[in-house]
Amino acid sequence: MSSTRVPAIMHVATPALSVVEAALAAGYDGVMIDLQHGEIGLDQACTMLRAIPRGNSYAFARAAGLEPGAIGRLLDSGARGIIAPTIETAQQAEQLVAATKYPPLGRRSLGPSRPALYDGPDYCVAGNAMVATIVQIETAAGVEAAAQILAVDGVDAVYVGPADLAVSYGLTGRADWAEGPVADGILRVAAAAREAGVRFGLYCSDPAFAAAEIRRAELDFVGIGIDLMFVGRQARATVAALAAALEEKS
Repeated sequence: MSSTRVPAIMHVATPALSVVEAALAAGYDGVMIDLQHGEIGLDQACTMLRAIPRGNSYAFARAAGLEPGAIGRLLDSGARGIIAPTIETAQQAEQLVAATKYPPLGRRSLGPSRPALYDGPDYCVAGNAMVATIVQIETAAGVEAAAQILAVDGVDAVYVGPADLAVSYGLTGRADWAEGPVADGILRVAAAAREAGVRFGLYCSDPAFAAAEIRRAELDFVGIGIDLMFVGRQARATVAALAAALEEKS
């Protein structure tokens, strides 16, 4: 990864180790294995995490909720970051910290299924430093409470989901808003992140828009692209190209 480039993360909703390997081989810095949407179950996600090199800091998993047992299994299988969706209160952020951090900061239980996940003389201290606790803000309520959420001790990063954020403002659920309440909300969360000293990430669908947001909102990492959408887009383009070629020959 170039030191001048913001890390790029691909959302993976297909339960396949090969998709994870393909994304990393294509140049993505990491992936977000998505247990909230798509078809990936907990057992599958734990297996998919093993397709990611142990030293990759962007081996993220988005949990379906705040259930500590499921989060613990993902971490024990090698997830280096847990994203929790729809965080709207400091109390929810505290629940996430409790599930992702070892004592005394949290209540994560010791018991990794992958050996020697964290290097250091104090395993709990090393684990807490190496695992990113990431709150996902994706509603108007979350934006309003961003300062309180990001002030919770143990929160390492915030990730904004623009489509759900748009819906919460009564708009069409899509990514890539250059203006309006979604764009304003993103900047409010970015300012709260800088104030709290936590990393800031945003999902984008268009590379040019992502580049503009990296500069405008000073992103620390960017989510860009979803495996199923890539397949659908390329499939439509291929079928259309075939139809056009047949049309030319007729």
